[in-house]
Amino acid sequence: MNYVLLILLLLIPTRATGMEKADFVLVIKSESTLYLKSGGKTLKKFHVVFGKRPKGRKVEEGDERTPEGRYILDYKKEDSAFYKSIHVSYPNEKDKRRAKTLGVNPGGQIMIHGQKNGFEWAASITQLFNWTEGCIALSNKDMDEVWDAVDAGTPILIKP
Repeated sequence: MNYVLLILLLLIPTRATGMEKADFVLVIKSESTLYLKSGGKTLKKFHVVFGKRPKGRKVEEGDERTPEGRYILDYKKEDSAFYKSIHVSYPNEKDKRRAKTLGVNPGGQIMIHGQKNGFEWAASITQLFNWTEGCIALSNKDMDEVWDAVDAGTPILIKP
């Protein structure tokens, strides 16, 4: 009888991570943490790393900084140079105005992503320091969870 119950439980469809969908993503750079939120509560938090110059907001292309502000995670990309990428809608209008005032290109292609393809084995080392060009990086295992919990169109707030 117990075997029948076990088989029935195994047949119930579940999501790969068992985590509900996030309706908001919060990143706090000073904590090196990405929070998945739903209905105001934290579903899960992850250790992340940033651009090589993490202090301060991104101003121009090539400054190796991660943006700060409100954006949208507007699309997902499985076939990038990094393991699973989710695009951040940087630059927003405020970023574009600031760059125009300074006479610089604000840059773009900011992503939340896993490790560089072929270097998954190094995550225990690379996640100890800021190494991206301005993106938000996680281990591939953590990226799988974020990928499953976040849909395109989810808002993100990146704080200092």
